[in-house]
Amino acid sequence: MNDQRAPADRPADPWDRFRAATPARIGLERYGDGLSTDALLDFQLAHANARDAVHGVVDFERLMALIQPTRPVLRVHSGAKDRAGYLRRPDLGRRLNTESRALLDRERSDEAYDVVFVVCDGLSSAAINDHAVPTLNACLDLLPDWKVGPVVLAEQARVALGDEVCVRLNAQLCAVIIGERPGLSVANSLGMYLTWSPRIGHRDGERNCISNIHATGLSYALAAKKLTWLMSQARRLGLTGVGLKENSDALEIASGPPPLVAYDDGDRKEL
Repeated sequence: MNDQRAPADRPADPWDRFRAATPARIGLERYGDGLSTDALLDFQLAHANARDAVHGVVDFERLMALIQPTRPVLRVHSGAKDRAGYLRRPDLGRRLNTESRALLDRERSDEAYDVVFVVCDGLSSAAINDHAVPTLNACLDLLPDWKVGPVVLAEQARVALGDEVCVRLNAQLCAVIIGERPGLSVANSLGMYLTWSPRIGHRDGERNCISNIHATGLSYALAAKKLTWLMSQARRLGLTGVGLKENSDALEIASGPPPLVAYDDGDRKEL
């Protein structure tokens, strides 16, 4: 028998309360053994956005134009010549090419910088194009008394490339801003990795990570508060990574759930 009840009389979907709490695809409508057309098209669009984020190009010229009025900027390139090489050879994305090494050696500071920010394209060009500059500015606004080095824009770069950059520029702390591996919920999520006393060959457990920075995730302001708190503690304790645990109470976050902070594989989201 056909259901003749008006829509208002039908029982509420029991999945609605779960959908309100997560962007994950749960309780999707099905017709026979297939998804509804809306759900299928939404999935295909998300998949296309994720692919575009991985294979897209960061507009580094635009980033330079936005940053240079207030901060010196250097551009470097990893050992991966192009995107195909970057995706096939993760190791090449962790080291600078010859020209970039020479450039940074010429720019090396005799007096150590407190921190150098390295903006890497990573696996989401969309994340860097959309969120890198406002995230960087939010962090710099909270560091008026720190000696901050030039901002380094790194192409075809992974997290560990920041170590070599900071070794050559002579920085105590390395703060990498990088595009995270896109998922089917968010294709432009940004991450930040913090490393004390950077050196080539640092283990992933020696970094702290703040992730999920995007329009519906962690805000620029909260991400900056968390990073600068970790920076101050790293300088006080002389370490980052598994030995440095975030104290959210010290951040005085007014409301909202605590953002995701990971202390695990520092390159996991780029591989």
